[in-house]
Amino acid sequence: MRTYDVVGIGIGPFNLGLAALADPLADVDAVFLDQAAEFRWHPGMMIEGATIQVPFLADLVTMADPTSPFSFLAFLKDAGRLYPFYVRESFYPLRAEYDEYCRWVAARLDTLRWGRRVVAVEHDAATDDYVVTAERADDAGTQREQYRARHVVLGVGTTPRLPGPLAALAQDAPAGAGPVVHTADYLTHREALRASGAVTVVGSGQSAAEVYRDLLEDAGDYRLDWVTRSPRFFPMEYTKLTLEMTSPEYTDHFHGLPPELRDLVGREQRNLYKGISADLVDDIYDTLYRRTALGRQVPTTLLTDTEVVDARAEASDAGCEYVLTLRHAQLGTTAEHRTRAVVAATGYAAGVPGLLDPVRDRLRLDERGRFDPTRDYSVSTDGRIHTLNGEEHSHGVTAPDLGFGPWRNAVVLAKITGREPYAVERRIAFQQFGLPGGAPAGMSDGGAAASRSAAGEEVAR
Repeated sequence: MRTYDVVGIGIGPFNLGLAALADPLADVDAVFLDQAAEFRWHPGMMIEGATIQVPFLADLVTMADPTSPFSFLAFLKDAGRLYPFYVRESFYPLRAEYDEYCRWVAARLDTLRWGRRVVAVEHDAATDDYVVTAERADDAGTQREQYRARHVVLGVGTTPRLPGPLAALAQDAPAGAGPVVHTADYLTHREALRASGAVTVVGSGQSAAEVYRDLLEDAGDYRLDWVTRSPRFFPMEYTKLTLEMTSPEYTDHFHGLPPELRDLVGREQRNLYKGISADLVDDIYDTLYRRTALGRQVPTTLLTDTEVVDARAEASDAGCEYVLTLRHAQLGTTAEHRTRAVVAATGYAAGVPGLLDPVRDRLRLDERGRFDPTRDYSVSTDGRIHTLNGEEHSHGVTAPDLGFGPWRNAVVLAKITGREPYAVERRIAFQQFGLPGGAPAGMSDGGAAASRSAAGEEVAR
């Protein structure tokens, strides 16, 4: 059986970027597997006009190799849209445009295998290889394929997360009731949400704001409410010295903290990458102002510092209603809120996928059963299983950052090849994140500051 240098599991933006960077390397024989039929990036949130929250330089390859033929600018040139993008004078591509770019890259790589659902990763003690087993459906039924690998790279991403009360509501909703959906499935259910007569958006961040704004224009045909446990509708912090936290140096610093402190700091840094773009916050306010300026009523309520602590379905003369029990954190009071549909913008969760169960004894796990990645992103005791975007709890804000993805991929490729096919910039920040004179942590080499990285995005996504 052929032994690959790399078998990638999952083909999202990060593993797709790794495939693009590995493609020209003669000493990397790679293959990437995904259960989907083709590349799709957050199809449930392809709201017309929505942009990604990072500049176009945060594409799949540029921050590692600005000469790559797989860059966003190369895509624009091939599509005949380079000059229109230039005239537009915005660094931020449309979300649908970024998805189109990724699909363009995927179509140019022969190392991608679609329609393969990976079911197990095992270790062959005789050869010291990993054996990746995938299932592929065809006209003859389900076929099993096996791929031998020296290194395995996990790009399986994260899964939509519903808080307990809403998860129970979605599971036990009676027939004919309005949708209870995560934003990941928003567009699929948008018309049913509008037809329900009353929609409540739960959660904060960019996804919640985009859904609320998308539904707001027609609010009046239905009621629209927005509930978040965040103390305010906060914008993503986007000042330049803050952006330096998406850097190798800050990742070194964060990774060197005790695990319990990393968890605390991570919760405190939500506004660095899980906030709303300031332009969207202003647009929502301006829309509310415009619609009410001439006395038009907008049936909407916005509640902050408010958590959904319980939920139930209840029959009414008009059909089924959902009753959400809300608790206000500052006041400590509760109240019931009635609605006919719910959109949960409650984030995504990472975990250790079950396909790794056969090699669980070879994994680095922390006390909470999460991956315990080394600074160079390996999660196995032999350093040959790597994670992409499964390390937010250990590496901080750079984990989901699209612009930092190529840097991480350059590190992983250096680990795989034993050389640096793409130069790894270890010092880019003007600031220092520990005390002056302290020993540098992690991978920092003490070099001079050179540049800054792109800002973060709630990805994913």
